[in-house]
Amino acid sequence: MPTFDFEGVYPAMCTPFHDDGSIDFETLRADAQRLEAAGVDGLVPCGSTGESATLSHDEHIEVVEAVIDAVDDVPVIAGSGSNNTREALSLSERSADAGADALLLISPYYNKPEQAGLVDHYEAVADAVDLPQIVYNVPSRTGRNIEPDTIVELADHPNIQGYKAASGDMGQISEVIERTRDTDLDVLSGDDGMTLPMVAAGGTGTISVAGNVEPERTCAMVGAALAGDFERARAIHHRLGPLFRALFVETNPIPVKEAMRIRGYAPATVRSPLTRLSDEHTEQLKQVLDDLAAETFDFEDEYAEIER
Repeated sequence: MPTFDFEGVYPAMCTPFHDDGSIDFETLRADAQRLEAAGVDGLVPCGSTGESATLSHDEHIEVVEAVIDAVDDVPVIAGSGSNNTREALSLSERSADAGADALLLISPYYNKPEQAGLVDHYEAVADAVDLPQIVYNVPSRTGRNIEPDTIVELADHPNIQGYKAASGDMGQISEVIERTRDTDLDVLSGDDGMTLPMVAAGGTGTISVAGNVEPERTCAMVGAALAGDFERARAIHHRLGPLFRALFVETNPIPVKEAMRIRGYAPATVRSPLTRLSDEHTEQLKQVLDDLAAETFDFEDEYAEIER
């Protein structure tokens, strides 16, 4: 049974597209290498930010394979969830065959299963695929919250080693951390604005949208928090606050893909039914990014060498 310490910063990668909607694999590989060089702790392709809902299953695996092939040392956590158990199992098995180090599984969306159904779903994949797995709770997208009792039950499975918390409910997240302290479950933030309070409560890091745009700063913030230097972590958190908000002013990943375009990392093309960021929000995002860029040198000089 493989084990994995989900600690640090794991950017939820965008999937870059050409103007015709086909996947831009050259840019995808370059982006994976950029993030690895920035010091992230791992990469997460084919999550919500990667527009997994608009990828075919074959495209899904091709993206995972491309990221694995592009990097040297960082682990790759493949998003492999689906709204039904058979598809999640197939994507998980194929991701494992492709060489993924771990899996991220969103809870089944649209179906709105009961809690017993969620347990059955996750245990079916965990029983069949011998990789570390992260349960992903994002009820704003799925229509169903994974209750703390359910997470605590799932934490007993040896392959379920992580929990990505994006419920927005800090009380619920804190309860999960409290009740799983004696297990191997690592709790990761799925909401950049809540990463710092989650680490303060005992979380271990973040699967981050902002980490695509500001990986060094995000790593510095999480690294400082994990080291117990909360004064420094708070300073970075507040400096990144405008970016955290700007990246969710419209549906993710619309704003982050525009930010990637502005920074010259990747095109902003999204697949329908998503649309490009509005002109008003684009101007606001540009200002946030300009403000951050103006401080890059001083910031890195002060925060880059944080030891965890």
